[in-house]
Amino acid sequence: MRNDVRVLRSAKGLSQQALGRALGVSRQTINAIEQGRYDPSLPLAIRTARYFGRTVEEVFHVDDESS
Repeated sequence: MRNDVRVLRSAKGLSQQALGRALGVSRQTINAIEQGRYDPSLPLAIRTARYFGRTVEEVFHVDDESS
């Protein structure tokens, strides 16, 4: 799953640590999400989107694997 977390975080001038603190997760979790190594739980995805004033679909993009 692709996401715009890094772009949104940078636009607000936030460090990974500051965003993690605001969302109640570690800096490492933010880093893993940004790198695409970790897909957040639904509650975390919702908190992240709300923090940035976006919908979940605007922040997280499911790669379409239509057959």
